[in-house]
Amino acid sequence: MHEIEVFFKGIDPVFAAFLATTFTWLVTAAGASLVFFFKKMHRGLLDGMLGFTGGVMVAASFWSLLMPSIEMSERFYPSMPWMPAAVGFLVGALFLFFLDKSMPHLHINFADHESEGVKTQLHKTTLLVLAITLHNIPEGLAVGVLFGAAAHGVEGATIAGAITLAIGIGIQNFPEGFAVAMPLRRAGASRFKSFWYGQLSAIVEPIAGVIGAFAVIYMEPLLPFALSFAAGAMIFVVVEEVIPETQRDKYTDVAVLGFIGGFLVMMILDVALG
Repeated sequence: MHEIEVFFKGIDPVFAAFLATTFTWLVTAAGASLVFFFKKMHRGLLDGMLGFTGGVMVAASFWSLLMPSIEMSERFYPSMPWMPAAVGFLVGALFLFFLDKSMPHLHINFADHESEGVKTQLHKTTLLVLAITLHNIPEGLAVGVLFGAAAHGVEGATIAGAITLAIGIGIQNFPEGFAVAMPLRRAGASRFKSFWYGQLSAIVEPIAGVIGAFAVIYMEPLLPFALSFAAGAMIFVVVEEVIPETQRDKYTDVAVLGFIGGFLVMMILDVALG
């Protein structure tokens, strides 16, 4: 871990954010590649993996984003240290709310007629990929913003913390890539097509990561807002999309245990490494 931290300290923070989010994208691709070896996936396993994803996202929202945001606010806004975290969190959630209402997409375990966003004739495959893309926008932003904050040496944000967040996001991206590719394969798509769309859902992460790092580097007072913005967006995704996807069959308890496991893994990573 120390060698990785030294490496990232020696390079441009925007490039560091790009490398870290490229890693999370590649882990998604690794998860999607399992479609070459399996054609079916037990529904309980899928729900457990989605629950794990939700647990990681919730833990990362607090330990890696909201807590540093509040700590930074004491420096930038000493009279109202709560304000940036509250405002950023609300705006982040509203941003995903409006994306959810405008971008056509279909949740993993939902039927065709339950697609959300504006009405469209897009194929189910495309709608599934768009749904996971919504998940990945705030994840990429979170990693990029944290690298940008760490580059400034702002209290509460460290390179180690940014690396830890990238590792946590990568861990939950592995089952997420699998969870996207397998339903496509089950629906009749070829193995390569299922893999291609599964990994494509995370290509937005390097883009969002670079935007997040670039923005906060040149607008330092926005750092606490940006961190809490990413947190609000991730919490919205968990509550509006991830959790409902796990509650449509008889494996709800498996999903809950997966959520607890994901939360614990991310919390331990952040405290031990960050």
